[in-house]
Amino acid sequence: MSFFDQLGALLAKYDVLGAFMTNIELTFWAAIGSFVIGTVLALMRISPVPSLRWVGTAYVHLVRNTPLTILMTLAILGVWTQFQLSFSHDFDTNFFVYAVIVLSIYHAAFICEAIRSGVNTVPKGQAEAARAIGLGFFDTARLVIFPQALRGSITPLGNTLIALAKNTTVASVASVAEASGMMKSMIEFDANMVLAIFMIFAMGFVIIVVPIGVLTTWSSRKLAVKR
Repeated sequence: MSFFDQLGALLAKYDVLGAFMTNIELTFWAAIGSFVIGTVLALMRISPVPSLRWVGTAYVHLVRNTPLTILMTLAILGVWTQFQLSFSHDFDTNFFVYAVIVLSIYHAAFICEAIRSGVNTVPKGQAEAARAIGLGFFDTARLVIFPQALRGSITPLGNTLIALAKNTTVASVASVAEASGMMKSMIEFDANMVLAIFMIFAMGFVIIVVPIGVLTTWSSRKLAVKR
């Protein structure tokens, strides 16, 4: 059987597209969750309140230096097994939600630092001017600092999104039927087609990741703050 015949046979036998759709869904929901949490963390890290800065800093350093696989395992073996906390009666949906939560919590630390790097590009004079006209910290951040910081942090945010898309493979630890889990099954039952299996999943992630990189590059140039 030729290489292309092996590709065709594998694609006909397994629902590869469905597996990758799970990775895309994980990426989409975790991107929203991590952005919300990361924005709050970034706000805490630049806050004038020392306790908030300490909590934000502690979160970032703790989560960034903990392997994602350990966090995913902790969520399943620790939270779900010990506390029986379920989000759905459906087994697959429950673990999908767990995977999204863990991915969101983990990548929020990187989103926070990406936004904070954008905050550092905003001239201090703008914050001082905002305070001079009577704006408080929250209004200054919401109206003056963050809009410019987000435009200045498009590239690191895009890189984080790419990392998130690739890290969705860790969801297999939570029994989520995504691409890497299917790859293991394919290798187990069709070990004579390993090269074709590898090519399918390598190209699958290239198709997911490359458009994100292209969009990030275009956005960073289009929305760059002119100074």
